[in-house]
Amino acid sequence: MTDYSKIPSPCYVLEKKKLIQNLELIDCVQKRAEIRIILALKGFAMFSAFPIVKKYLQGTTASSLFEARLAREEFGGELHLYCPVYQENEFQELIQEATHISFNSLRQWEQFKEKILLNQVSSGLRINPEYSPVKQEIYNPSSPLSRLGIRAEKLGDKLPEGIEGLHCHNLCESNSQALARTLEQIEALFGHHLRQIKWLNLGGGHLITSKSYDIDHLIQVITSFKTRYPHLDIYMEPGSAVAWETGVLRATVLDLIETSGPIIAMLDVSFTAHMPDCLEMPYKPCIRGAREPKEAEPKYRMGGLTCLAGDFMGMGDYYFETPLQVGDTILFEDMIHYTMVKTSMFNGIKHPAIGIVGSDGSFKLVREFDYEDYKGRLS
Repeated sequence: MTDYSKIPSPCYVLEKKKLIQNLELIDCVQKRAEIRIILALKGFAMFSAFPIVKKYLQGTTASSLFEARLAREEFGGELHLYCPVYQENEFQELIQEATHISFNSLRQWEQFKEKILLNQVSSGLRINPEYSPVKQEIYNPSSPLSRLGIRAEKLGDKLPEGIEGLHCHNLCESNSQALARTLEQIEALFGHHLRQIKWLNLGGGHLITSKSYDIDHLIQVITSFKTRYPHLDIYMEPGSAVAWETGVLRATVLDLIETSGPIIAMLDVSFTAHMPDCLEMPYKPCIRGAREPKEAEPKYRMGGLTCLAGDFMGMGDYYFETPLQVGDTILFEDMIHYTMVKTSMFNGIKHPAIGIVGSDGSFKLVREFDYEDYKGRLS
C-alpha cells in the first residue's frame, strides 16, 4: 500500500501496475483485430515508462520535430509523422528514421514529395471524414471549417502518385460506435481510394481501456472492414487510452479560504499550469476520497496556485467526510495522460515532480524541477 503523504508534493505519480494492465488490454485488441496500435506522444510522452510501453506497442506517432527526436532516442520501432504543417528548415531532420508520414494538404505533399521519395518514407494524406462525435469545438477536428484533413471534394477521383496511405483522426475519448460511424463515412466519401493504398491510420481518440468501452464490438467492426479491404494495414494511435486512469497528481492543501459559499482549498498545484484540460474541455476531475456534496453539506472548491483569477475548479465542488485541514494530501485521479505534455511554468510556479509507483507499491522519484528549468525557457 503506497503512502502518498510521503511522496513529494506536488507530483505526477504513475502507477506501473495499472499501466501494464492497460497495455495488456491494448495488446490483446491489436492481436485479435490484427491491427497495429502505436503510441501518440502528444497524449503520453513520459519516456521513463517507455521501456514498459515498447514491450507491447510497435512504435510511436510524432507531431513535431522534438517529439520525433524523443521517439528516435527513447522508443525506436516504427515512427509515424503527422504535422498540420511542415517547416522547410526542420523537415530533413524530422524525417530521419521515419517509416510513415501523413500530409495535411496536397500543396505540402507537392512541396516535400521529392525529399520523401528520396528517403523512402511511406506517405499518406490526412482526410476529413466530415463526421465527429466530439461536441467541444476545441477538440473537434472535423468541423466544417476545420484546418485538419483534406475533404473528399478536394481530393478528386485519384490519389497523387506516391501516396500509399490515408490518415483519419476525428475522435476524442470516443467509443466503438463512433469508430463504426467513422468507417462508414470513410467508405462513403473515400471508398474509391481504399483500393489504391497500402495502409489506413485511424488516428487516436479510441478509449479502448475505459471500463465502458465495448472491445468485442471494436473487434467486430475492424474485422468486418478488413474483410472488404484485406490488403490494408490498419493503424490506431491512441494517446489517452494508454495512460488512462494510471495515476494521480498528488497535491497539498496550503490554506483554507472562508467564503459565503464553499470553502476554497488553496493547493500547491495549478489548474492553468498543471491540469489545463480541466479548463479547456472543461471537466471536473475526481479526487480520491471526495464525492459530490449534497444540499446543506459543507462544500470545498479547489483553488490553484497562480495569480490568474480563473485558476480554480469551476465545474463543481467537493465533499470530504473529514473536514480538510492545512497540510492534507489531495489526489487528483487520472492525471497522467494529457497533463505532463501540456504543462507550463506560468507565473514561475514550480512544476510538479514525476514519479512511479512500482507493482510492489514502492515509490521511485524520476524527476524534480527547479528554478533553472523555469529560467531556461526564458531569455
